[in-house]
Amino acid sequence: MESLEAERERAVDLDVSELADAIESIGFECTRCGACCKAVEGYGDDNDVSEADRDGGDRRDATGGDEGHDHTATVFPDEVRRVQETGDYDWRDVARPMPYGLVEGDDGPRGETLEWALQTDDCGDCTFYEETDGEGACTVHENRPLVCRTYPFSVALGGTSQPMGEAVDEEGMVRAHECEGLGRDISREEAAELATTLKERAVRELDEAIAVRDSYEPAERGPGEVVVYDSEGTKRPDGTPVE
Repeated sequence: MESLEAERERAVDLDVSELADAIESIGFECTRCGACCKAVEGYGDDNDVSEADRDGGDRRDATGGDEGHDHTATVFPDEVRRVQETGDYDWRDVARPMPYGLVEGDDGPRGETLEWALQTDDCGDCTFYEETDGEGACTVHENRPLVCRTYPFSVALGGTSQPMGEAVDEEGMVRAHECEGLGRDISREEAAELATTLKERAVRELDEAIAVRDSYEPAERGPGEVVVYDSEGTKRPDGTPVE
C-alpha cells in the first residue's frame, strides 16, 4: 500500500486533460433528480434500537438501518466555515460528526470519529437540499463542498474518499458512481472544468488525511460524548477544540 505522501504526489501529477477525456467518454449531465443529496432508500426502516440492544446487545452505527442510510458527504473544516458565511448558520447547522465509528445511545450518537459530514434533516436528506415540482436544488450551491461539486466522479487513488453509490463505470483513473445523469453528452468545456475540480479534490483529500494523521492525539471522552478528529485537531460536535 502506497503512503499518503506517495498518493498525494500521484494526485498532483494527474493530467487534467486526461481526466477530462475520461469524463467526456463516460458522459454526464445533472438531471437535478436529487438522488445524490437524499438518504439512500431504506433509511429510517427498522431504525429504532431496543433497550436490550443499548444495554449490551448488537449495536447499530449512526447511519441508521441495515440497508438504507442517511445522506453522508464529507465536508472539511474550511468548507464548513465557507457555508456558514452564506447565512446565519452555526457549525452544527452545517456539519455533524462523520457517523462511521459512532454508536447510537439513549441521547444520540457517542464515540469518536474522523472528519465531518454535511448535516441532514429528519428524513436523512442533506439539510441544504430543497425540491420544487420534482426538481432538486442546493441552497448553498456556490459554496458546496468539493465532493458535491465533483459527483458522480472520483479518482482511483488510495487515501481519497468515494462518494455515495457504487462505482458503475470507469475510464483510466476516473470512476463513475451511481447516477441517472451518466452516459449523457457533456461539452469539452464542462468536462475540463469538472476534471480540474476533481484533481483539486483528490489533492485536498490527501492533504486532509495527512493532516489528520499528523495532528491526531487521543482525547479523553466522557460517557455519551462524541470526539471528532479532523485536520485542525480534536473537536467537539459543535466544532470547538477539545483542550
